[in-house]
Amino acid sequence: MPHSSNSTNSAGAQRVETSLRHGARAAVTRSRDAPFSIEEITLEDPRDDEVLVRLASTGLCHTDLTARDQLYPVPQPIVLGHEGAGVVEKVGASVRHVEPGDHVVLTYLACGECQTCRDGAPAYCLNLFALCFAGVRADGSSAICDVRGGNLHGHFFGQSSFSTFALANRRNVVKVRRDAPLELLGPLGCGIQTGAGAILNVLRPVAGQSLAVFGAGAVGLSAVMAARLVGASPIIVIDVNPARLSLASELGADLVFNAAVSDVVALIRAETGGGVDFALEASGVAPVLRQAIDALGQRGICGIVGASAIGSEVSFDVPDVMIRGKVIRGIVQGDSVPDEFIPKMVDLYLDGRFPIDRMIKTYRLDDINQAVADAEAGLVVKPVILMH
Repeated sequence: MPHSSNSTNSAGAQRVETSLRHGARAAVTRSRDAPFSIEEITLEDPRDDEVLVRLASTGLCHTDLTARDQLYPVPQPIVLGHEGAGVVEKVGASVRHVEPGDHVVLTYLACGECQTCRDGAPAYCLNLFALCFAGVRADGSSAICDVRGGNLHGHFFGQSSFSTFALANRRNVVKVRRDAPLELLGPLGCGIQTGAGAILNVLRPVAGQSLAVFGAGAVGLSAVMAARLVGASPIIVIDVNPARLSLASELGADLVFNAAVSDVVALIRAETGGGVDFALEASGVAPVLRQAIDALGQRGICGIVGASAIGSEVSFDVPDVMIRGKVIRGIVQGDSVPDEFIPKMVDLYLDGRFPIDRMIKTYRLDDINQAVADAEAGLVVKPVILMH
């Protein structure tokens, strides 16, 4: 289904000439707050720096829903999804690190050229928002068309993986072991690496140091499992969902507190003799950040990983932060370098030391709206959409 060069349509994305397109089924977001619609789409053939991936599964992340609901202003209609895992179908001419048949996890896209990328911190790429949220390639083009030939926005996190096939960039495709189950690996590309990386790459508690995790979703529970790996103690988890608190205990939390019925800051201070060494705000609820900061002890560090709406603000006690030497630290993608960190997480899972399967419930692509409803109701921690 070839198209003429440089034409556009109402989606606003530039179309480029291509002689070959690949058919797929995808969950399309056409308007704010609307359910996903399952549609037939086509994808361009990979450019020189791109990889076509036949997806096995994709994790459903809170960030997908913030984009759907326009808390992050992505253009619509769009194919979302940014925790894909699958098998390489085809590669562009300049792609060298993967080949057809390789098993891969898709992650966030960074430019690889700005100062922070050159400094080895791609999660803070100066072009990250444009590359991951603009709905187009860096040159303004889109690779996706709907069944009528109209352009759809895509390239969400450089992948748009709520689809049976995704077109990713060579920089956000991570090769993984073939003996690892692809139906479980997608969340390693965002939510799991965010929570685990916040602990292992940023906060870095040592054995015997205390940690409070606010929010027992996939990010928070990944942090709990990582903290257990390094011997942090006590590990305290705060949430309002009893089932998630129970799972947190099973995954390594020493103490769990229900914020709906308890003064959690007072309880944390009492249990730790004044406050924790580290706190991680993983709920995305801005006022909870104040609790996380207040729960810190002397020279404690609070990491922020919860995705609040753009423009969210929170207050804190300035003299308390200053006099006690507290640190408030934003964390993106767990400070992870995905090519290194994701394979390590796969190894830990296969060694039985990082049981990500305990958080996951799978759904078929046709049931993605049920997965969303279950996630929003707190009935499932990490929904994963099976694509075939």
